[in-house]
Amino acid sequence: MTTTWTDPTCPVARALDLIGDRWTLLIIRDAMDNARTFTDFQQRTGIARNILTDRLHRLIDRGILHRHTAPTGKRQIYTLTPTGRDLFTVIVALRQWGERHAYTPDEPHSTLIDHHGQPLPRLHPTDTHGTPADIDTTTVHKSGE
Repeated sequence: MTTTWTDPTCPVARALDLIGDRWTLLIIRDAMDNARTFTDFQQRTGIARNILTDRLHRLIDRGILHRHTAPTGKRQIYTLTPTGRDLFTVIVALRQWGERHAYTPDEPHSTLIDHHGQPLPRLHPTDTHGTPADIDTTTVHKSGE
């Protein structure tokens, strides 16, 4: 697979070139929530069959999903690769941003909980010393500078 990069030196742009589509992120989200078959993904997202087929192929080609035939031989099973599982933090960050900015304070929504039954704490980037980091305390160092 050859990818044409929107901005070859920017990791954010490259990541979006690989996974930045709404349907792709919803498929990844559902794979993290144990969706495994074409039907699982279609029912959970409501995505059209042709779009789902395209996104599943892209995710396989990009090393984010693995496809294998179920033991019955009747279905294809999709599972996250280590690269796909590594998107967990991205999905959690999007979820938490959505919880803060896409709902009114009293509006119900799903909650991601840990194995103790508790909501995950808010993600906070930190610097190398554990100090909170934000747009005022970080800069982008571009290659070749």
